[in-house]
Amino acid sequence: MRHVPASLRYALLMPAALLAACAVGPDYRRPELQAPASFRFEDKQAQDLANTPWWNQFDDDVLSELIATALRENRDLKIAAARVDQFIGVLRTTRSAQYPQVSALLNAERLRASEQGLTPIPNGRGATDNLFEGSLSVSWELDLFGRLRRQTEAARANLLASEEGRRATVLSLVSSVALSYVNLRSLDRQLEIANTTVASRAESLRIFRRRFEGGTVSELELTQSQAEYEDAVSRVPAIEAQIGQQEDALSILLGRDPGPITRGRGLDKLGLPAVPAGLPSDLLMRRPDLRQAEQNLVAANAQIGAARAQYFPSISLTGLLGSASIELSDLFSGPARAWSVATSVAMPIFTAGGIAGQVEQAEAIQQQTLEQYRKSIQVAFQEVDDNLIGYQKARVQLDSLGRQVATLDRQVKLARARYENGYTSYIEVLDAERSLFNAQLSYTQTGALVFSSVVNLYKAMGGGWVAQADTMAPKPAAGKQVSQK
Repeated sequence: MRHVPASLRYALLMPAALLAACAVGPDYRRPELQAPASFRFEDKQAQDLANTPWWNQFDDDVLSELIATALRENRDLKIAAARVDQFIGVLRTTRSAQYPQVSALLNAERLRASEQGLTPIPNGRGATDNLFEGSLSVSWELDLFGRLRRQTEAARANLLASEEGRRATVLSLVSSVALSYVNLRSLDRQLEIANTTVASRAESLRIFRRRFEGGTVSELELTQSQAEYEDAVSRVPAIEAQIGQQEDALSILLGRDPGPITRGRGLDKLGLPAVPAGLPSDLLMRRPDLRQAEQNLVAANAQIGAARAQYFPSISLTGLLGSASIELSDLFSGPARAWSVATSVAMPIFTAGGIAGQVEQAEAIQQQTLEQYRKSIQVAFQEVDDNLIGYQKARVQLDSLGRQVATLDRQVKLARARYENGYTSYIEVLDAERSLFNAQLSYTQTGALVFSSVVNLYKAMGGGWVAQADTMAPKPAAGKQVSQK
């Protein structure tokens, strides 16, 4: 840079201290949050297992494999990973504006001047000539007031939010597969009960037809038996439809076309995962959706500074160093050298409220994002409490329904014996069988509810299990750089 003027050298070597100037706008501080000291409903036997892959506690290898498949193949997870890559690109683009932009130009032209133009061609020169140019240009916007740094801060927060959103998708996916599988096994069990009931009532109807033909029972009793049989038959296709729909929904979670799903253990053979525990404040670190909400708040807060910085001057430095010659051999000679240096300062004077409006928008968005963050935390507390009480009460209900099923089974046997011995009408038998059938279905549905409550509780609590599941999920192409940028 021996032949570069001092002014240009000074512009290109501006001390980095200028970039460390204070950025306007508020710096982010986590808002004060009033987390309850404990959850409203707690299980005395709860265990802190939120850092373990809880789905293995079902003791069903098929379920574990379905979850592993979903984590590898689910389309939503792949979309989320690609979205992180998008925000990595946004961050790189935004951050690049803070640094000098350097470009090079090489140009070669052959020109012909008009011999009949206003400017005569000098003697000894032909109408045709060459022009060779080579230059290096530098431009740099000095971020004295932090507009570019605030925009970079917002882009970085948006990137981290997208990464937490991907982890939230992992959390939701694992829970959804487990819930779908439990519901599918519940429907399978309900179908078994319905088919057993159909077979039992078909046998009763066959016996009543023979008795009616023999004149030992009335037509009323025959029609009552026929009606109960048809009721049981009508339940079967409804349950089969639900099974098919549940299989299709689970297939989509697995990243497959709709189709049948492999089964493992029956509902009554599944292990019940232990109930996780933790303090309400743990949710802020455990749940990726809450961390995502906070990063959205960080980004919104930074945008206020970027908007306010527009009130201040924008200072740009530009410089060019190169050479131009009509002969290629002279392109790098001293006389062919050319340079330029410029400094521009732009400052708004009257915008009719344009900048003020942008600041107001940024502040309003930040306030909305803040309230959304606070609401997300409140909803998280609610979800944990809801699932804790749901689990507790479902267990109590399941125990009661178990005793009811046993009692009704005994009642059906007694009613049949009384009817066969002529002590009561067949209506008593039908009532007992109908009650038993409905109680068996309710018992199965409530058993599935117990499993679902535990799954939803792990989902609401978050925890280290999300990180373990994440190891099996698709990663952004530039995912290793997420935490470094």
